[in-house]
This record gives sequence, structure tokens and C-alpha cells, in this order.
Amino acid sequence: MDKFLQMRTYVHVVDAGSFIGATHALEMSKAAVSRHVGDLEARLGVRLLNRTTRRLSMTEDGEVFYLRCKALLGELDAAEAEITSRTGEAVGLIKVSAPVSFGILHLADAWAAFSERHPNVTFDVTLSDRVSDLVDEGYDLAVRITKLENSSLIARKLSSTRVVLCASPEYLARAGTPQHPHDLSAHAVIAYSYWAARDEWAFDGPDGRVTVITHPKLRTNNGDTCRAAALHHQGIILQPTFIVGEDLAAGTLVEICPDYRSIEIGIYAVYGSRKHVSPKVRLLIDFLVERFATPRWPQ
Repeated sequence: MDKFLQMRTYVHVVDAGSFIGATHALEMSKAAVSRHVGDLEARLGVRLLNRTTRRLSMTEDGEVFYLRCKALLGELDAAEAEITSRTGEAVGLIKVSAPVSFGILHLADAWAAFSERHPNVTFDVTLSDRVSDLVDEGYDLAVRITKLENSSLIARKLSSTRVVLCASPEYLARAGTPQHPHDLSAHAVIAYSYWAARDEWAFDGPDGRVTVITHPKLRTNNGDTCRAAALHHQGIILQPTFIVGEDLAAGTLVEICPDYRSIEIGIYAVYGSRKHVSPKVRLLIDFLVERFATPRWPQ
């Protein structure tokens, strides 16, 4: 657990006078706020707050710790913001969440490139295709590949990727090439577990929207595994161009039913609050926007 996140949560609870009051400023659930304060008390081995159904008050230890935390967090924020503002250089730790395949293929070298510009920044990067809770888990920034829905989070678009139906020429020579999405029901497909529609794949074609129920031969929660299976002639995949674009350009994978398109999805830098975004995170977001302004994979 991030000690500074626990301390920030505690300070906000005291300032707001209640756990519920702190939820808005922190953009956390009440359960998360309560958990962070409880974990902090457990780590310190003291009770910081007296809790009743009517009111919340600090213990003697809690008051001493609150004043220390308030001063420490204020100094930390001021120091980082001053250095960044004065020098234009990012300083301090940035905690980032990103999808596995995109993080490996297109972001791994980005952290090094940013660090070359800003040598006093450090990264804590977590790769997971699970959608993390930025605030509750203490992330400064997340990269998400999605059709962005209404959200309290703030997002800046980095790029986009088309989702392509494809297979190897060897598989198609053996099993036949589908001429219509409905033909997929008779083919081996490699399914991505986090695909929102699961086994129902949808396409927009000359006759409008077409959906088909597929019967996966293999299901996996990783796009690179889907790609590897297709390259080994195991079946048909539906994957984004940031994973399969180079294969399509090289001919090792072939697009199927090109008149029937799947979705195009955006790639976004997502963060918790426009008002409270730190200078170092803003510099990183600007860097990523600049980096992905030119397409980095064949579309």
C-alpha cells in the first residue's frame, strides 16, 4: 500500500469531518476511504480517529499525526510543483497502469524516452488488462484502450486502433476463407476473454450490422497469445492493429471479409482530476500525446 495515499486519505477525512465528506475530494468510494484509514491505523499500531454514528474526532495521537501529515504532504506537493514549474522538468514518482500487450509493444520504450528528458522522474508501471480503479489504487495515470463511456475520469486521446478479423494464409488454405461473417460459426476462432460481447462478434458491412456467434477453439485474456495462435495456423482472430498491423503488412496474417468492419477504438491517457493533476503527470501526458501523434503501427 502507498503510504502517501494512506496519509492523503487520512488528511482529507479529517478536513472533511467524515469519511463520506472525503469521498468527493478523493474521488473514492466510502469503503475505500475507510479501508485506507483502517490500514494506516493498523500499520502505525494506534487509533487515529474516534468513530461514532454521529461524529468523527481525532485521538491525541491522531491530532499529532494529522499535523505532521498535513505539513509533509504540503511540502512534498510544493517541492515537486516548484521544481517542475521552474525547470520544466518532471520530478518524483509516477504510478502508471497500462494494458499488457500495448504496454509491452508500444509503451516499454516510452518510459525510457521520457526519462531521458526528465532524469529525476521514476516510474511504477503495472501491466494488466483488468480495468484498475485509478483513485482507489493510487495510480497517477492509466492508458486505456476502449470506446470511452461517460466517466468522472478525464481523458486525452493518444491514438486509435482498428480491430481486424484475420488468420494465416496456411489456415485459410486448409479450412477455406470465410466470405461472410456468418461463415465464422463453422471455423476455429481464437477468442479474447475481455472482449465485451464475449462470443458474439459484430461487424458493419454493405447490408448493415451483422452479428455471429462464434465457437472458440482457444480463449485467452492476452492479445499476444491470440496472435501467436493465429501465426501457428490455429484459427481466426479478432485483434487490434497495434498487435497485428505488422503481420498484416508482411502477409503473415490476412484480413478476412474486409467489407465487414469491426470497431475502431481509441487509446487514451486517463487521469482522475483535471484540477489536481500534478505538473509531472501533465508533462507525461503531453509527451505521450506527442509520441503517438504519428501512427506507430500499420492501420
